[in-house]
Amino acid sequence: MANDTALFFGQFLRSPGKTGAVAPSSLRLARVVASPVPERGEPVIVELGPGTGVFTGEIQRRLGGRGHHLAVEINPVLAARLSERHPGATVVTADACDLPHLLEHHGLERADAVVSGLPWAAFPARLQDRLLEAITTVLGHDGTFTTFAYTHARTLPPALRFRRRLMEAFEEVVPSRTVWGNLPPAFVYHARRPRG
Repeated sequence: MANDTALFFGQFLRSPGKTGAVAPSSLRLARVVASPVPERGEPVIVELGPGTGVFTGEIQRRLGGRGHHLAVEINPVLAARLSERHPGATVVTADACDLPHLLEHHGLERADAVVSGLPWAAFPARLQDRLLEAITTVLGHDGTFTTFAYTHARTLPPALRFRRRLMEAFEEVVPSRTVWGNLPPAFVYHARRPRG
């Protein structure tokens, strides 16, 4: 885990806009973020911005070899590490805005859940819109989208803008309780039933 933290921090220093955090998320946060992954059937799960794979490991644990797990990581160094560590996931080095084409390329029609580790509050409004459009396009009507935000930043303008856009894109948006066992403390948005 110490190696992951060093790798993550190094990638943050090289490209803070793409990495978005100085350290990987905790297992406690991963459990809340991945909680919508169905524990039976053959679901299609899409993971955006998996980084060093904390969420990936929890998704794989919940899937138990079932379904399909597509992990989209823009950073090639992190994607290579992720592929080695989690052979059960299909890891692609790509931009999450291309999600509809990525699913089509892998022969997948729809996603049952999209799990995101992307740094939403660090993105400009136009990029937030493009990403949310890509996500709502690939989710089925009963699909679920989860992502997290840092508690200390929840009232900052970019975070408020993202929450507003999330509520416009989904019929139901429910924030979780604070996950104190993460550095910094965070909470999770559970968004269900994409509009449109």
